[in-house]
Amino acid sequence: MHHSISIYLLVAAAAIYLIRMLPMTLIRRDIKNPLIRSFLYYVPYVTLAVMTFPAILSATGSSVSAWAGFLAGVALAYVDGNLFRVAICSCVVVYLAELFFC
Repeated sequence: MHHSISIYLLVAAAAIYLIRMLPMTLIRRDIKNPLIRSFLYYVPYVTLAVMTFPAILSATGSSVSAWAGFLAGVALAYVDGNLFRVAICSCVVVYLAELFFC
């Protein structure tokens, strides 16, 4: 049993190491392709969104308040863009939705 866990850990460590090491060793020149450059530019933002979106929908007591807070946050971020105001507004909308609709 203990040997299989150590084998799993070694395989996982090797996979993570290869994923991080191979791009640095194989790509030595600047990337000039605009498609690849734009893809690599947006990878961190997409990864953050993919991790955050499910947490938004499961953070409240009901899906109605979660969607209300999410939509209010998206609308205010589109109009204003100030992160602090978006967060406060979303929290207030979730609170009011929980208070009146749930």
